[in-house]
Amino acid sequence: MEEIRILGIAPFESIRAAMERVAREEFPAVRFEAYTGDLEEGVKIAQRLSKENYDVVISRGGTAELLKKETTLPVVEITFSVYDILRAIKMAENYNSLYAIVGFPSITGPAHTLCDLLRFNTDIVTVHSEAEVRSALERLKLGGYSMVICDNVTHSVARELGYSAFLITSGAESLHAAFEHAVDIAKEYRRMRRKIAFLQNAVRQSRGNVLVFNRQKELCYTTEDSVPEKIRDYFVQRIGDLGSGAVRQFLYTDELTYLRVTAQAMTFANEPFYVFCYTQTILSRKSINAGIYLYEHNEVQHLFQDSFLSISGAIRPLEKRLSALAATAQPVLILGEPGTGKQQIAKALYLNSPYNQNPFVVINCTTLNEKGWEFLFNSPSSPLLENHITLYFQDIGKLAYRNLQELLYYSNQISLKTRVFLIFSCIVSPQNVPPPAIQSFSAEMGCVGLSVIPLRSRADEIPSLANLYLNSLNDSLGKQIIGLAPNAMDQLIHYSWPDNFTEFKAVLSELAALASSSYILNDSVTEVLLKERTLHHAEAAPSAENPFSGKTLEQIISAAINQTLSDCGGNQTLAAKQLGISRSTLWRHLN
Repeated sequence: MEEIRILGIAPFESIRAAMERVAREEFPAVRFEAYTGDLEEGVKIAQRLSKENYDVVISRGGTAELLKKETTLPVVEITFSVYDILRAIKMAENYNSLYAIVGFPSITGPAHTLCDLLRFNTDIVTVHSEAEVRSALERLKLGGYSMVICDNVTHSVARELGYSAFLITSGAESLHAAFEHAVDIAKEYRRMRRKIAFLQNAVRQSRGNVLVFNRQKELCYTTEDSVPEKIRDYFVQRIGDLGSGAVRQFLYTDELTYLRVTAQAMTFANEPFYVFCYTQTILSRKSINAGIYLYEHNEVQHLFQDSFLSISGAIRPLEKRLSALAATAQPVLILGEPGTGKQQIAKALYLNSPYNQNPFVVINCTTLNEKGWEFLFNSPSSPLLENHITLYFQDIGKLAYRNLQELLYYSNQISLKTRVFLIFSCIVSPQNVPPPAIQSFSAEMGCVGLSVIPLRSRADEIPSLANLYLNSLNDSLGKQIIGLAPNAMDQLIHYSWPDNFTEFKAVLSELAALASSSYILNDSVTEVLLKERTLHHAEAAPSAENPFSGKTLEQIISAAINQTLSDCGGNQTLAAKQLGISRSTLWRHLN
């Protein structure tokens, strides 16, 4: 424990010697230094030593009264106990002279109490400064008094005026009590100074408003005049997420408010405190509508766990590589066909990264408008200016070449990739080759490439992926589907899945919704996949030559069947075989 330093200002030498004796014999752990100086002289001593880092001052009588007014240190007064005054009165009673008690309030206060209790008819005169002493004694002289019981200041003037004077001295018990009180005050003042330093440091390190909660989760300090109850309650809920010393960043959002929050658990005097610093968030609702989205850790984790890649286990083959890439926080470029789960892979990278407790910001390059772009590069609240967050540029191939160059130049200027975890994704063709502009951007940004293989290249995994997802659909749809019939599963395995997991999930969801037995039948799969083939065929056809323009999906299917039947010369068996459906399914569509 840090040594306590006490300064003693004694009005005369005998008190100084008594103070030193008590300190030496009863408080050896205290560093005590004593000086002799009465009234103004004592104040000058204290002022001269004001920079010596004393914790508290001990003094007596009028000197203590003056020190309380003139010094910033706490002052403990050696009080006169009723026993000290009673001893002096008993000594005075040995003489027949008329006497009075004269002194500062520290003497006259307990003297009044004592005389009232013992019914002593004794005159008591209170003075408040050295200048009052002489006039008070002169008035008593005129009244026939020749003896006074007094303190040190009054004692010297009384002797000069011819009085017999009994000096009231502080007994050992008064000195001991003063030292005990001084030690207690010193400890409390040190605790308060540390607390002030602690809070000042918390405020100094923060940007914005500060709230501090104690072990009981009570708000014990705030820089705000008033804090909305819902914000305070939210911070209390997040206390359990704060590890010792770890700094957490997250977002508070409601219908009107977006707050960026930095929180940390800190220890003061062996007590835990929880410091929350918050400012208005880096984005407004308008910017979110412009293609920029903010998520905190819990939101991302929830979204990822509910995704098809997580539920079906499709992410599993990538887990080791994702963990390795995320640990370096080096920029990553995710390449894959439509529907291969690039956004969920970005979430998985974030959740495995060192910044996974801080915000995850998605910049959707498909929906990002000019206003959102201007915000990114010109607003002081842009997420590009943040530290230790994750920025995910979704579908970066949608950006114009000039925008890519602007992003690259600005990133280099502000050292973006050394401050945040950058993730980019780009839709590629079946050849898995990004456009030249993206290749150049990736190279200059120093991205690590992560290619996501399409579902058709994972055909052997389709049965397990399908069964895992159907199991989750059983829970949400309230069904008891065991699986797919053998021929039905073969159709899923041999389908090309141009929209990959997005299409696979939609097909399984439709099949589960339509299922009326424990197994999904072959005809159901045939019908659903026929719609998928027809839809993709319609999307792939040039608009000027599109024969399906303006038609419903059922009309398109019917037209495709009739055209195939016509090409087969009306042979329904041959037409069904060419379409990959059963004759009963063909017959149902024809009728």
